[in-house]
Amino acid sequence: MQSRTLIPARKGVAARIRKGQVLEVINTHGTQVVDFWAFNDPDLGECMSMEHSRASIGKIIPAVGDTLVTNKRRPILTVIGDTSPGVHDTLIASCDTYRYELLGCKGFHDNCTDNLGDALAALGLRRVVHPCPFNLFMHIPVKDGVSISFEPPLCKPGDSISFRAEMDAVLAFSACPQDMVPVNGRDCVIHDAHYRIS
Repeated sequence: MQSRTLIPARKGVAARIRKGQVLEVINTHGTQVVDFWAFNDPDLGECMSMEHSRASIGKIIPAVGDTLVTNKRRPILTVIGDTSPGVHDTLIASCDTYRYELLGCKGFHDNCTDNLGDALAALGLRRVVHPCPFNLFMHIPVKDGVSISFEPPLCKPGDSISFRAEMDAVLAFSACPQDMVPVNGRDCVIHDAHYRIS
């Protein structure tokens, strides 16, 4: 079995996947949200799009068998397995400097927006667009069809979600550093996560 690759706590990483390969993203400690992006390789202007995917699959949380599409409405990844409770988020933008300022943070705070840019740069790539991420394992209940809240993940350690690549793609991951609201558990402790490509 292919070895796991680390997504360091509070940081981001990127990798390439080829059409037909399988990606598994692992919630190693059970409470860590992973912001996740996918881009057409080599055209990073075409990216996995949450708004286009919601229209395509007719739901706000993708499940096994659902295919996520790009901003050109082309298939990019299909969910082929999910050992978690299946609770993920497609609504919330990646955290950024401005989000933490609004929450009262003074000074710099690690954030998923910077993590995406840094992860792509480590592959020698430049960010062209910044799409909304697929927030893996993130629990954002929608109440009465209107209101949302930020809740701890419902996962257990080792839960994972798997995808089949429908095109050659660049993948990016951020072990979300949000420690001011309880999306990474009620204790707000940030952990690492892992992924595997096979």
